[in-house]
This record gives sequence, structure tokens and C-alpha cells, in this order.
Amino acid sequence: MAGLPYNVTMTLGYQPGTGIPEWLNKGDNAWQMVSATLVGLQSVPGLVILYGSIVKKKWAVNSAFMALYAFAAVWLCWVIWGYQMSFGQKLVPFWGKAGHSLNQGLLLSQAGLPATTHYFHNSDVVESVEITPSYPMASMVYFQCVFAAITLILLAGSLLGRMNFKAWMLFVPLWLTFSYTIGAFSIWGGGFLFHWGVIDYSGGYVIHLSSGVAGFTAAYWVGPRLTKDRERFPPNNVLLMLTGAGILWMGWAGFNGGDPYSANVDSSIAVLNTNICAATSLLVWTCLDVIFFKKPSVIGAVQGMITGLVCITPGAGLVQGWAAILMGMISGSIPWFTMMVVHKRSRLLQQVDDTLAVFHTHAVAGFLGGATTGLFAHPDLCPMFLPVTNSRGAFYGNGMQLVKQVVGALFIISWNVVVTSLVCLVVRLVVPLRMPDDELAIGDDAVHGEEAYALWGDGEKYDSTKHGWYSDIDTQHNKAPSGVTQNV
Repeated sequence: MAGLPYNVTMTLGYQPGTGIPEWLNKGDNAWQMVSATLVGLQSVPGLVILYGSIVKKKWAVNSAFMALYAFAAVWLCWVIWGYQMSFGQKLVPFWGKAGHSLNQGLLLSQAGLPATTHYFHNSDVVESVEITPSYPMASMVYFQCVFAAITLILLAGSLLGRMNFKAWMLFVPLWLTFSYTIGAFSIWGGGFLFHWGVIDYSGGYVIHLSSGVAGFTAAYWVGPRLTKDRERFPPNNVLLMLTGAGILWMGWAGFNGGDPYSANVDSSIAVLNTNICAATSLLVWTCLDVIFFKKPSVIGAVQGMITGLVCITPGAGLVQGWAAILMGMISGSIPWFTMMVVHKRSRLLQQVDDTLAVFHTHAVAGFLGGATTGLFAHPDLCPMFLPVTNSRGAFYGNGMQLVKQVVGALFIISWNVVVTSLVCLVVRLVVPLRMPDDELAIGDDAVHGEEAYALWGDGEKYDSTKHGWYSDIDTQHNKAPSGVTQNV
């Protein structure tokens, strides 16, 4: 080592045979950590920006903070008990044993999924081979954590503009523990749906279907926004909304590209299909807006982008490019129809105030993605990722795969309806789920004592006696005009 005293030795981590295990592939490890960071950036700042700008101005701070809080809260829950419940040793066929993921013995060992070996019925032959990526468990815990975090943040999109923040603080760890971990273990972590062969490449069911259904269910229990907010809820900054949407789209390269658990050829296919489907869906949605409403909507384009990203997620690395285009056409049209037509004719959909239409963009699109994966999953691509042998879609001779996909979706839907309802009822015993009307009328300043935009004279009135500006907030708080911005 040039420039160092002769008696200085290399740090242990760089000494041959000590700090670099034989199973470590630096390229795979680097890509896995980059992928995890891309998914993290989808949440912070991606969805923080998107939520803070797509809502009415008075809810910008609250909406962004709900996303930021969820991201932080999930981190602690995940390493203390969440990861082991999702990917650890089996407790029951749909749930793992709780335990922490903080010990260096675990974190420095080679990653492996699932933790529980599963054998064929009445046999000692292993049915689902363990996946052993060439990097440490610490990278896997990191990667899976950001997926759990974004699920809660997506769910929050249904509740913006009225949920009590203190109730949200309780809701996040409870829902993560009793809902997310169930879906993750059942489909990804070695649960009964995993071994049965339900396909969910990167979270169409575990993340999107569950967040859409749970968000809609929680919105029912929380209650609606104020009537005037439901009638008019314009974005406070469309350009920032597009910025957040762009981060979300580009971050999906890590979302789907990281799920082969390796920087391999299947990862490349997953990233390519992701962009193909998202672009197709956005264009289809925009064309439908032009045909039926005579104007291309920017918000509509973002919704179409999201439905495309969600739809391809269950099969990103398992379908061919032509199938990704078909999935984009489906995700750009059917969720558009459910949102623009079915929603207006359904009493239940109109009654429940799903602020950002998460049910349509994530639950509907996630189900469509899972179902179409059951149709289009290619027999040459499935073995590159799936441990269950002979996996293939119905178009390639396995009609049972579509049945499995539907059953898997029904399990996720039913579990989330029941558990989300129970979580809301428990939280309601401690703190109200909905803000009081006086806070709803004011927004961020009443809830957090902060506002998103501190523009001189913006939304304020001039008091000639005080020679200064004051806002309606002052009078609603029964204060004398504060004159915070003095007129010089």
C-alpha cells in the first residue's frame, strides 16, 4: 500500500480469505443495493413530492408527511420483527416467526429464500429449491424493507386530506405486522401460496393489490373528506407532481429489475418490459381521455403510467415484449373504465372517499397484472426466477396457472378487508380515525402548524390598522391579526 508505513496492514474487509466470502458476487451485491435505493427513492422523495403536490394546497404538508412518517416507521418495525415474519422460519403456512434482523451473524451470512424447506407430499424430495443470491442477508433485508415501506405509502393515498395523523402513527405498525407480513410470507417467503406456485414477480399482489384493497377499506372506516374538498381538490403544483411521477417511473427499474435477486439477463428483461408496459398504458389512457373528454389530462397520464407499472409488476421478467404491450393496453383501458364509468354508477365506490383512486390504479391494475401473468408467463423465462418447477401461463398449456392467480388474489383481497377493518377498529378505540371538522376546514396549519408555501401576501388579507398581512387562520384561531408579514 503505497504511502503507508510498512507495518500497516490491510483492513480486515479487504484481506483475501477473510472479508470477501467465496459466495459473494460484488456485481450482484452492488445491483441489489442500487435497486433497493431506487425503490427507496420512489418513496422518499418520489411519493413525498407526488403526494405533496397532487393534493389541495392546504393538505400539501400533511400528505407529504404521512408518506415520510410511514417510511421511517416501517424501517424500525422491519428490522425488529417484520423481516422474519415475512421471510423467516415458518410459524404457520401463511406467517413466519417473529424475530429481529440485527445480528451480524445473520446479516453477514449468505442470503437465502425461503428459510423453511418444503418437500413434496409424503416424500423427502425438496419441492421448492432455496434461492441463494450471491450477497449477504443485509442486502436482502434492505431490499425487502423498502418494498414494505412503499406499500404503506401507497395505501396512504386513499386516506389523504382527513385521516388523523396520530391514528396514522398507530395504523402503520399494526397494518405492517398483521397484514403485509402475511401476504409477503404466503407468496414470497415460503408460505402455502409460494409453494403452490402463485406467481408474483415483484409485488403485484403483495404490494399493489393489498395496498389498493386495504386503502379502500381504511377509507371506508376513516370516513370522507369535507364535502367542499371532495367536490374540488385541485393539485397545488402540477409540475412538481410530474417530478414525483418521473421519480416513481424511473425508480421502477429497481422495483422490478432487482427482483431476480441478481444482475442477470432476466433483470434486463424485467426492466425493459416495465418501460414498455408503462409507456403503452400512459398512451392508451391519454387517448381515451382525448376521445371521450376532448382534452388530454396530465393527471390522467400519470394515472395511466401508474396502472401500467403496476400491471407489469407480477410478470415483469416472465413475459415477452409483445405480452408487455398487451398488458399495457389492458392496464390503460380497464382501470380507466372502472374509474370513469363504473365508479360513477356504483353507490359503494361513490360512498367511499378514496382520495387518489388507489383502488383503481393499484387494486384493479394489480389484479389484472396477476391474471395476465397467469396467461402470458413464458416457459423459457419462468425457470430463470421461479423455484416452482414447470411454471408457465395458460397460453403455454397450463390453464391451472390462471386459477392459481385468481385464488391468490382472492386470498390477498379477503385478508386485507378483514385485517384492515380490525386494525381501524382497534386504532379507533385509542384515537379518532378522522380529524375534527375544524381542523379539516383549515388543513396543514391546524394539524402541523406549518404550511407548504410561505409566499408574501398569498391567501392573506391586509389590515390597514396594523399595516400588515394576516390570514383567515388567525381569526379562526380566535387571535388578533398577527401581522406576521409587516408592510414596509
